[in-house]
Formats: sequence, C-alpha cells, structure tokens
Amino acid sequence: MNFKERIRSGEILLGTVISTPEPDIAEFMSTLGFDWFWIDMEHCPLDIKDVQTIIQAAGRSDVTPIVRVPWNDPVYIKRALDVGAAGVIVPWVNNGREAEAAVKACMYPPEGIRGCGPRRPVWYEDFRRYMDEANSRVIVIVQIETEEAIRNLDEILSVPGVDGTMIGPSDLSASLGYRGDPDSREVQRVIRSVAEAHKGTNVCPGIASNPRDAEKHIEMGFRLVNVGSDIGFMGMAARETLKRLRRFLKRI
Repeated sequence: MNFKERIRSGEILLGTVISTPEPDIAEFMSTLGFDWFWIDMEHCPLDIKDVQTIIQAAGRSDVTPIVRVPWNDPVYIKRALDVGAAGVIVPWVNNGREAEAAVKACMYPPEGIRGCGPRRPVWYEDFRRYMDEANSRVIVIVQIETEEAIRNLDEILSVPGVDGTMIGPSDLSASLGYRGDPDSREVQRVIRSVAEAHKGTNVCPGIASNPRDAEKHIEMGFRLVNVGSDIGFMGMAARETLKRLRRFLKRI
C-alpha cells in the first residue's frame, strides 16, 4: 500500500519536520519509525539541492518524503516533485481557487500544468510508466492557517485532487487574533471544528502538532499528524538531561 492509499484508508500517520540540510540527521531520523517526513522549505534554510539530499539520505527507509514548498507556486512544486518528493504541503491556501491551483501544479496535463521533466523518479522506473501513474500517486496537502481558509473550508475540501489538509496552529491563532496563543479556547474550538468538517469527505485531516498535544489532536480526529522536528527532539533531550543533572548537582 503506497502512502496515498494509506492516507485514504484512515490510518493515523505520524511525521516529523526535517529542518536542517545535514544528511546524517535525515538518515538517522528515517531509522526511527516515522511514517513520513515534512521537509520544510518555507521556514527553514533548505534549498532544492538540500531537499534532494534529504530524500536521498532517507531513501533506504520506508519513510515517505513530503516537501512543504515555500509558496503555492508551480515552479516550487514542480521542482520538489522532480527531485523525488512523494507529495507537497502547500502553505497559505485560503479558498477553493487556490486549492485548485495547488492541485494543477502537481498534475501532468490534461489534469494540470506540471512540466514533463521528472528527474530522479525516472531513475527508478520506466519514463512512460511514471508519466502514466504520477497523477494518481502524487500527494497534495493544503495548509489551513487563516480565518479566511476556515470560512472557505467546505469549498477547499470539495476540490478534486486534494488528499489532505494541514492546520498550522501558530499561523491560525495569529489570524484569529490570538497571536502566540494557539492553546486559547477559541483557537482550540476552531481546530476541533476543522477536524469535524472532514467527516464524510475523502480528505485526510492533518495538523502540525507537537509531542505534548499529539494525543489530544488524534482524539479530535486528525490522522496526518506531525509530532515535532529534528531540532525540537534534540532540544527536548538536551533540556531534560541538563535539568536532571542540575537537580543532581544541587543535592551533592
């Protein structure tokens, strides 16, 4: 079963952000059992060569590489797919028209406008076969991170070719007037309403969660769940170790 089929099956899929260009980190993280990587070009210092290196570093594992492109732009999307991404996360999608643009950028004609120049994917399979099957394989995830997107959620969910959504709690809370406070009661109410809105659709609800909130978000109904990042997990372990040792030092 490929990742797109797993998304449609209702399985809960756990991912993590890869934010650094160091291939050793990506390779190590790929051994830990995550279902997918969120390779982040929007907020992290990764260029397209870094993305390819990360995908190559994780290539011996079963982790599925999904790239968050910097913007809803067919050039960014095309390049991410051509270096081997299984799909894309498209930021700042606020209405059905923008969701349709994201889908079209991922699809070869006649369904879309993706240029016919796959690079790495055709190293591993016949060119004709890849071209015939790419549109049915590519994973299209659109981010829901503004008040406008919430208002237009039903039309976004109705766009053919959208496989999943991804709430960005920080941006969403800022847009709703609660900047820096994604835990506010109103933001949490909206997040829960987004999960509810997916029921009865073929679109998988996703969220950029964290180790603290992941269980809560899964109970809300989110199935595509990001639970942290490479840097975040490093920081968690370092802080916990130092805290434990500082307590120890005070006792001796």
